[in-house]
Amino acid sequence: MTLWDGVLPFYPQAPRAAGFSVPLLIVLVVFLALASSFLLILPGIRGHSRWFWLVRVLLSLFIGAEIVAVHFSAEWSVGRVDTNTSYKAFSTEQVRAHVGLHVGLESINITLTGTPVRQMNETIDYNEQFHWRFGEDYEEEYARALAKGLPDPVLYLAEKFTPSSPCGLYSQYRLAGHYASATLWVAFCFWLLSNALFSMPVPLYGGLALLVTGAFVLFSVFAFASISSVPLCPFRFGSSALTTHYGAAFWITLATGILCLLLGVAVASLHYIRPGALRIFLDQSFKDCGDHTRSGLSLVLNNPLHKPLEPVVMTSTNL
Repeated sequence: MTLWDGVLPFYPQAPRAAGFSVPLLIVLVVFLALASSFLLILPGIRGHSRWFWLVRVLLSLFIGAEIVAVHFSAEWSVGRVDTNTSYKAFSTEQVRAHVGLHVGLESINITLTGTPVRQMNETIDYNEQFHWRFGEDYEEEYARALAKGLPDPVLYLAEKFTPSSPCGLYSQYRLAGHYASATLWVAFCFWLLSNALFSMPVPLYGGLALLVTGAFVLFSVFAFASISSVPLCPFRFGSSALTTHYGAAFWITLATGILCLLLGVAVASLHYIRPGALRIFLDQSFKDCGDHTRSGLSLVLNNPLHKPLEPVVMTSTNL
């Protein structure tokens, strides 16, 4: 204690700087690679079908990427506040910092960034993650955070989500995130099935699979929205309060579910009302081939140099 001037907790390790989610980055890179590969072969598609394929493929890739990416996003529920807050336990010194709470389906991220970053001869830039997915022990991660001696604001927010906290946030957010994640994976499976069906001459079933995809995406949104039944637990930092609201991942998922429903309804409606228009949109290349074949046949038949074969009449002289 004399070595560290009697101030607890100790900070022998370097602070963990805020970073980007690696699984989320991998998902984005994979789907961007697929989109780039398609754009490279797009000039090889002739005629108006090029634009039909462009809309179909990019729209489908966006839906699939969104369904997978939001699993690893911590932007389902967010809250931010700028405040003067204590930095170390057993110390009256305060720092000016930006505190952020980012709740995902399987974990929470707590960020602490000094304004300015360099204060008290330290770099204040933290991004700490605490998991509550099945198979992970939140209490153990919180105990490790205490042993590491993380700053007060990080430990304060992390303690609010522990199972023993009277706030009751842990069980509600954990179950809501679990069911939202499960329904999203089911939606992803139906998205794959819809793409397979659209590549076959059964567009109606592809539209129905897209409808089911949208339904499960919306189920995930409703599952996470069940946290609204949790009593409000105040997060106070000095004279400031941190309040949470639905984040970008929540609203994008909601918009994707509605988009899937609209596309599924459009495909099913066109199947009964305008099947020809639906075939043109989903299979334009075959139409172009048919038009080229018919036009080529017309040129041959109308060619003045073309003479029809005269029938050969067998006579006794020929014999």
